[in-house]
Amino acid sequence: MSEEFYRIKRLPPYVFAEVNAMKAEARARGEDIIDLGMGNPDGMPAKHVIDKLCETAHDPTAHRYSASKGIKGLRLAQAKYYKRRFDVDLDPESEVIVTLGSKEGLANLAQAITAPGDVVLAPNPSYPIHTFGFIIAGAAIRSIPAAPGPDFFTRLEYAMSYTVPKPSVLVMGYPSNPTAYVADLDFYQKVVDFAREHKLWVISDLAYAEIYFGDTPTPSMLQIEGAKDCVVEFTSMSKTYSMPGWRMGFAVGNQKLIGALTRVKSYLDYGAFTPIQVAATAALNGPQDIIAENRALYRKRRDIMVESFGRAGWDIPPPEASMFAWAPIPEQFKHLGAMEFSKRLIAEAGVAVAPGPGFGDEGEGFVRLALVENEQRIRQAARNIKKFLGKG
Repeated sequence: MSEEFYRIKRLPPYVFAEVNAMKAEARARGEDIIDLGMGNPDGMPAKHVIDKLCETAHDPTAHRYSASKGIKGLRLAQAKYYKRRFDVDLDPESEVIVTLGSKEGLANLAQAITAPGDVVLAPNPSYPIHTFGFIIAGAAIRSIPAAPGPDFFTRLEYAMSYTVPKPSVLVMGYPSNPTAYVADLDFYQKVVDFAREHKLWVISDLAYAEIYFGDTPTPSMLQIEGAKDCVVEFTSMSKTYSMPGWRMGFAVGNQKLIGALTRVKSYLDYGAFTPIQVAATAALNGPQDIIAENRALYRKRRDIMVESFGRAGWDIPPPEASMFAWAPIPEQFKHLGAMEFSKRLIAEAGVAVAPGPGFGDEGEGFVRLALVENEQRIRQAARNIKKFLGKG
């Protein structure tokens, strides 16, 4: 009875657990911890969205089981979003499914399409569910570069030529978490061509589609002709509409993958609470002001963080997109490693960050900073860090 369960044995200790425990203990002692660790948006949805939630919750029929694949109006609203934003046509019946956040959707798709021993290609570093969703499903992970540069395809070619069995799935996400890398349509064209040639399924995580800071909007891989032959794409309302706790996401694209996810989910859940789905429909179909407002908010926070941390002695490359900065550990602390540096930041500066190795072993030497505190708190974090760095 002492033997550990099969899937639990495949999961390493949670890298963030020690830092999270230190943060909780410090707060329990009454210490003020500025939390830049978790990517947990601090805003509220638009008023009309909350009003629609409340209105629908008063409907006596809205409290029954909902639809696992999502109510029809919400799937139609997501299809309309893709049309106006990316000029991509989607069939709301066969090419769109509502998920309980993109994280749940990714994990359930992994269960649907993966057999024990399958090989999956995933970026390193990357958002943990990109790897551990498949590890839990029994797959083996082969790392590919997180950056969308020339080395990306060199490593893909090598993986397809020398891995047994051949990889069956490629996972990727841009703008990326944690590195904030961005990709363009030329890159996506090469990915789709490669996937079709090698019979690879592609899972694209587009959770940060609307948080970009340049003049060019984030593209969708489904804009590439033929992408629907092999691509499914996940989006989330968490960051775009400030709805993280609502757990509203979508998968769209290839009908076979959407069908597999739909079938697995039909055994596992009855869908999100109907008033939440109705309110999400109102968010997608109604005024879109909040998207530009959130983008401007994160850009301002990014600029303040880069400027104030830089003056404090910690140079941070300004991210082009996402709600994160991927920051190299200051030179004088590199010998500590990311975990020890993160622990010392909490203990000595009152600032919590996410250590890079939590996103893969190639995250060593970096920490992720989330743009989830207001301007004053970011500047306070910079002042605390300046004192900390001054001590060496």
